[in-house]
Amino acid sequence: MTLIKSISGIRGTIGGKSGDALTPLDIVKFAAAYGSWLKKKNPDAELKVVLGRDARLSGKMVSDLVCSTLVGLGFHVIDLGLSTTPTVEVAVPLEKALGGIILTASHNPIQWNALKLLNEKGEFISGSDGAELLAIAEDGSVEFCDVKSLGKVSFDDSYLKKHIDLILALPLVDKKAIESANFKVVIDAVNSSGGIAVPMLLEALGVNQIKLINCEPTGIFAHNPEPLPENLREISAETRKGNYDLGIVVDPDVDRLAFICEDGEPFGEEYTLVAVADYILSNTTQKTGLRTVSNLSSTLALKDVTEKAGGEYATAAVGEVNVVVKMKEVGAIIGGEGNGGIIYPELHYGRDALVGIALFLSHLAKFGKPVGFLRKTYPNYHIAKKKIELTPEINVDEILEDIKEKYDRYPINTEDGVKINFEKEWVHLRKSNTEPIIRIYAESEFETTASNLADKIIRDIKELISQRV
Repeated sequence: MTLIKSISGIRGTIGGKSGDALTPLDIVKFAAAYGSWLKKKNPDAELKVVLGRDARLSGKMVSDLVCSTLVGLGFHVIDLGLSTTPTVEVAVPLEKALGGIILTASHNPIQWNALKLLNEKGEFISGSDGAELLAIAEDGSVEFCDVKSLGKVSFDDSYLKKHIDLILALPLVDKKAIESANFKVVIDAVNSSGGIAVPMLLEALGVNQIKLINCEPTGIFAHNPEPLPENLREISAETRKGNYDLGIVVDPDVDRLAFICEDGEPFGEEYTLVAVADYILSNTTQKTGLRTVSNLSSTLALKDVTEKAGGEYATAAVGEVNVVVKMKEVGAIIGGEGNGGIIYPELHYGRDALVGIALFLSHLAKFGKPVGFLRKTYPNYHIAKKKIELTPEINVDEILEDIKEKYDRYPINTEDGVKINFEKEWVHLRKSNTEPIIRIYAESEFETTASNLADKIIRDIKELISQRV
């Protein structure tokens, strides 16, 4: 059983003992801390919070506990029910709410759930806010309302349509071009809320030939919910044999997006952002100050397409909140993460698979050739993802410092672990916050080179450890 408390929320496995897993006691504890933090931050404001969840089997139980806890603190809870992470993010400012909670463990397996916490802008809370909230949870300084001051719950299932309407109103979403392309599409929504949201979006965009795979929101995931090639064999086979133009894959809470080419080959999760950014950069009227952002572990292909368009590329620490901060700092017109997360500020500052689909289809419709041809227009990179497990007594920070010194003749970024930049390659080392592990990502134009580069760093680490013994 696992319970992970972080500045961005709380996540864990359902069942077990309080403090060791995400039990009802832990859910109430952290929902109460969040509500108390909002009240402290907004002493004279109307107490209103937006709530939504994915289709996980534990979702209704967690939602009931969170709702009741917030009502006990005097909040009006706007419950969107089955929804998506970006839809809740959009709803918070539209409702003029103080914040929002999304009940989802994103790409984690079925036994996991989580409380993702938003501020009044519908964006993930900051590190300092998260630390303050965790302190409230631990010291138990929560005071509930008397019976005459209890809050209430109201249900609103209109926000998915409102979200889609906002997407259709975006200048770079070309519904006419999409309708004219007459796309034939297959969807895999891993039996979560994307099974409701993605077909609704496609129909609104004028896509009429739609095949649904794993789109019943039962919460019983048909495969590992992370949209990686090894988990997408079913939709890859269907796309290939069914003569579809493309396959669309989302994770359980619809903030990550992947595509399947017409021949059944993955477009590449890293290239979701690359393709959408290429479309945005090519169709933005301003020709100066074009900026993009992705995290330090994302592909160099975004840098390549940005510079080709005359723009500037910047990196951020891993994590959506860090990418958003950097995007605001540099004024980026598009950004996100290489895990299929599209952040388009024209709509809102959050990863949004729905807006990603609309922009990608607009791009593909105007491109006028198959998806596989579009993929070939982009630089081809390969990322190797590995890790090394260490014993608890090893000081991980010292090992990272040693690696930094060993490679100090190359450009190094220490904003988030250690990233060593070579000419057309890089390697990124990040320590885990919960276990003695160093994750090692390496990228190169050649798959074997990326793998060998990661292995070389692992050998270096082992050698450095042996020298310290």
